[in-house]
Amino acid sequence: MAGETVITVVGNLTADPELRYTQNGLPVANFTIASTPRTFDRQANEWKDGDALFLRASVWREFAEHVAGSLTKGMRVVAQGRLRQRSYQDREGNNRTAIELEVDEIGPSLRYATAQVTRAASGGAGGGGGGQSRPAQQQQVSEEPWSTPGSSTSADAWSTPGSFGDDTPF
Repeated sequence: MAGETVITVVGNLTADPELRYTQNGLPVANFTIASTPRTFDRQANEWKDGDALFLRASVWREFAEHVAGSLTKGMRVVAQGRLRQRSYQDREGNNRTAIELEVDEIGPSLRYATAQVTRAASGGAGGGGGGQSRPAQQQQVSEEPWSTPGSSTSADAWSTPGSFGDDTPF
C-alpha cells in the first residue's frame, strides 16, 4: 500500500517466537528482534557495540506457524515488514505508543550459519506460492528443492557436475 513505512531489520531473536491463536482460531506469532550496531573504534583498535534496538514483531496465519516451527531464540534473522504504530493505556492509566513490525518476509541470516529449507505443504490461500494455486502434481517436492517440477536431473545442465570447461567464457 502507498504511504506505508517498509523496513528491513537484521538482528537476533531474544526468545523463541510465541505462537498463539485468536478467539477465531487465527494463528499469530509474536517475537522480538534485537539489532545492535557495531562500530570500529580506531583509537582503541576494537569493535564496540552501540545501543541495541529491540523491535517487537508479529506474523499471522500459516506464516506464523512456519516461523514458530523454524526460528528459535538467538538466531540471526533478516526481517522485512511494515511499521505499525499502536496507542494504548497501561495499567496505571498512562497513554502509551508502541511501534511494532508487521513482518512480510523473514528468514535466517546465512552470514554465520547454514540452513536447510523445506517447502511447507500448502494448506490453502496464501500458503507456499504467494497465494498462487498449483496443480496437485507440482506440490510434491523433489529431492532437489530448486529443480524444475517434472524435470529429470540428468537433462538439467546445472545439476551435472563438471559439465563446464575451465576456459574463461570471454
